[in-house]
Amino acid sequence: AEASSNLSRFEQGQGNPTLDTIWRLAVRLNVPFGNLVSPISVPLGDENVQVRLIDQGKDNPQVDAYWMSLAPHTLRQAEAHSAGTSESITVISGQLSVGTPGNTKLLTAGQSHHFAADQPHCYQTTHTRATAQLTIVYAKAGAAV
Repeated sequence: AEASSNLSRFEQGQGNPTLDTIWRLAVRLNVPFGNLVSPISVPLGDENVQVRLIDQGKDNPQVDAYWMSLAPHTLRQAEAHSAGTSESITVISGQLSVGTPGNTKLLTAGQSHHFAADQPHCYQTTHTRATAQLTIVYAKAGAAV
């Protein structure tokens, strides 16, 4: 009931959904996150985590590219994306620990990590702000997962 009342408020232009709310909505609707945020040109999020869609592919599988910025000493816990989704992240500046439980890597500028994003995963900064490019590859449409 809470989800439908939130959705109703958002549809009426009231409320300000969090990144997590938008992600959950995308997973439930089985659409790429970028489909829900593509009309928005400013970064989404709060003072700790900001995300901006860079580009959205039209091929199969669908690929979304994002710019992400995280404040110092920030831990972002991300829920599992839809089945078959994978993620690649390249750090632009700062340091960022990223990955799934038991498979996290501390990355510095220019380093990348690729992981399955259809399980919970996290991003954590150290004492400095970090920026990164994030590429999300969704499961191929029509493919058995």
